Amino acid sequence: MSDDLFENAPASGGDYDSSSIEVLEGLEPVRRRPGMYIGGTDDRALHHLAAEVLDNSMDEAVAGHANRIEVRLEEGNRLSISDNGRGIPVDEHPKFPGKSTLEVILSTLHSGGKFSGKAYATSGGLHGVGVSVVNALSSATRVEVAREKQLYAQEFSKGQTLGPIEVVGAAPNRRGTTVSFTPDSEIFGDRKFKPHRLFKLARSKAYLFAGVEIRWKCAESLTSDDVPAEAVFKFPGGLADHLAEQVGARECVTAQPFTGRQEFPDEAGSVEWAIAWPLYSDGSTSWYCNTVPTPDGGTHEQGLRGALTKGLRAFGELTGVKKAKDITADDVMTGAEVMLSVFIRDPQFQSQTKDRLTSPEAVRLVENAVRDHFDHFLTDNMDRGKALLGEVMERMDERLKRKQEREIKRKTATNAKKLRLPGKLTDCSGEGDKETELFIVEGDSAGGSAKQARDRKTQAILPIRGKILNVASASADKIRANSEIADLVLAMGCGTRKDCDPENLRYDRIIIMTDADVDGAHIATLLMTFFFQEMPEIVRKGHLFLAQPPLYRLTAGKESRYAHDDAHRAELEETVFKGKKVEVARFKGLGEMNPQQLRETTMNTETRSLVRITLPQEFEQRAGVKELVDQLMGRNPEHRFNFIQNRAGEMDRDMIDA
Repeated sequence: MSDDLFENAPASGGDYDSSSIEVLEGLEPVRRRPGMYIGGTDDRALHHLAAEVLDNSMDEAVAGHANRIEVRLEEGNRLSISDNGRGIPVDEHPKFPGKSTLEVILSTLHSGGKFSGKAYATSGGLHGVGVSVVNALSSATRVEVAREKQLYAQEFSKGQTLGPIEVVGAAPNRRGTTVSFTPDSEIFGDRKFKPHRLFKLARSKAYLFAGVEIRWKCAESLTSDDVPAEAVFKFPGGLADHLAEQVGARECVTAQPFTGRQEFPDEAGSVEWAIAWPLYSDGSTSWYCNTVPTPDGGTHEQGLRGALTKGLRAFGELTGVKKAKDITADDVMTGAEVMLSVFIRDPQFQSQTKDRLTSPEAVRLVENAVRDHFDHFLTDNMDRGKALLGEVMERMDERLKRKQEREIKRKTATNAKKLRLPGKLTDCSGEGDKETELFIVEGDSAGGSAKQARDRKTQAILPIRGKILNVASASADKIRANSEIADLVLAMGCGTRKDCDPENLRYDRIIIMTDADVDGAHIATLLMTFFFQEMPEIVRKGHLFLAQPPLYRLTAGKESRYAHDDAHRAELEETVFKGKKVEVARFKGLGEMNPQQLRETTMNTETRSLVRITLPQEFEQRAGVKELVDQLMGRNPEHRFNFIQNRAGEMDRDMIDA
């Protein structure tokens, strides 16, 4: 090899040797990248700290070792959560000589009593990072443990142990654990716990386990009309009590709601549900696993949807209503008040924040458990069953009517020369009973894979070139002259701005499908801005979605799993692939996936994950959202600069250096 190859090499931009490699010890990774563990540093992440500690106390109650929990919010943003359970062990840990087990649990990631399943059959905290993360992100933490009639205490700050465990004294009438902490302002800025949010959290936990009493206490200065200084929550009826409160005086399709509880076979856990179908009003859904809220639903939700849909179809067949075979889960669930809580062993979640349950066995367990009860609910009172079937059939007829009208308009637009569709649109045939979808993808490579991966009958593909025009900072003339936007408008067929009519939309779902990286997120943001400004009713009616393509493919032997982000990857490595040699493939873009992988992970309606883009209820008038969009995407760069300066402390530190 020629020497001049090395002589002509460019000078190094800096030294890169062993001293350049940084090793983070203890809880320092949590403080560096809190987003990896609690999803960010915003209000939601702050309150996630409270949920982590409360979940530990709930696990003690569910395991049968505690029946009372106290949540106390004090001045100075300090929160204390106590239980009368077994108490964290305080003796010396065998693997850490000189350290108490309490100190190990509070100061070491992936330490806890829930890995083996010996201490807890079902639990919400699974990865051994909950209370240690709380400790890492708090400026002052104090843990008191009452065990064997003695009271012990230990204090920490920012993840560091301030001193050895102390024996405070005798405690003959006390048992359990108390964790008191103050979130660190270096991490969360000037954010404070919201009393109403914590009050609601404590009450909801009491609904989820009928055997627990939760006591609420709040400093007088923090009380309000909605938040008392003291309250006691205990609900013997569990979710049924919660549903009754939620429904209130609203008239429902059936006089009695569908409620119940069932143990799973082989002591695999249990499921509890409470469902009502109010008339003339919108419903809501609440999903839980091991008392942890899973707002994005998941496999337990799929099991419930399957049980209700198959049950009503079977009831329709029993009563001679042949059209009932066309009922879908959305027909059954739309407008319903639904609450579902499962307890299962070793659940798998999509991320550390546990927003979505991914345990595959939950589908079968929940469907089998609920289906039998639902069949009895329908047939024990035939009038009740027929009333519910009739209401659901009306929703089905409305859905099919809207679908037929859209299909006629879609085909008319396809055949009419004056409404010529964009040439790069690969349209669907629209045949069959399934709803139609338009995938907006970036680039020809991704578009090519998507065309091969799609269901030709129901899925259309529209490739766009790069980052579309930022409509929030462009003039109306510039927007009209942009070819990419013109193609989008033509493909939708529903008009823009004041002329936007969702009834003319040519597809049931519009799905933005971009790469799982920063550029992809930027393109998705520009597209969402376009829909918010140019087609607001499409957003309001819930037609807009974000696809969730994976970032990684993990393989060990014959088993493969996909991870949506770094946190999900870390979770899979600590659970499914723990102790195994894992090969990790990173997808730089959708075009790098073969059609089979793209179909399996992102486009198949049975296995994919979608995020619906809509407006929060408090922004129904769009004013608040419009102001934020204008601030971040509008013409004035000073607004963006000020926003970044004011919110710099909130930025997710879970960014990988380029």
